[in-house]
Amino acid sequence: MKYNHVLFDLDGTLTDPKIGITKSVQYALSKSNIIVENLDELEPFIGPPLATSFREFYGFTEEEAWEAVRNYREYFADTGIFENELYDGIPELLAHLAENGAVLIVATSKPQVFAERILKHFGIDSFFSAVVGSGLDGTMSDKSEIIRFILDQHRPVPAETVMIGDRKHDIIGAHNNGIASIGVLYGYGSVDEMEAIRPTYCLKTVRELHDFFDPTKTVELQP
Repeated sequence: MKYNHVLFDLDGTLTDPKIGITKSVQYALSKSNIIVENLDELEPFIGPPLATSFREFYGFTEEEAWEAVRNYREYFADTGIFENELYDGIPELLAHLAENGAVLIVATSKPQVFAERILKHFGIDSFFSAVVGSGLDGTMSDKSEIIRFILDQHRPVPAETVMIGDRKHDIIGAHNNGIASIGVLYGYGSVDEMEAIRPTYCLKTVRELHDFFDPTKTVELQP
């Protein structure tokens, strides 16, 4: 296998968290007297650090953004966290990689304590040798920093390491740390977003991702 260390983003890559995240954002915004009825409008919150998104999309100050994050977690911690589902084929993909000796690590901007609960809830935690996420205080929420921490702690060979994610932050993190990247289009990043950031590879489906790691299969890679 060309890549023996495989780093996975969580939201939009392993699981589809749309309902839980957008309802949690909707709840947080309502606490600031901002009413958003259409959850589709809140999809841009899936992926980037929350405080950053509240500032960028709604013009919140730093203090207002962190108050919104606290309100978000009121809903998310017990309810939104489980309004989530695995993408079809993910358990089979992880099993295939593990059976072929790959070391799997989750690299997510989501707080690590939530990421660990989600993986355990879906019964896929045993596939991963480590889960690296942000602190509840927002520390280490930048994907470049998360990947750097993984490289420093686990010492994989950079040329044999790949980051898989659905948003530009995942690909930028990989670029900034000198490792390969796979942009996936079944999550929440657009084709335009991927074309602009230029991942090493771009794949449309979980099936294509599975076949990418199968030497007996040929995958048509996106330019």
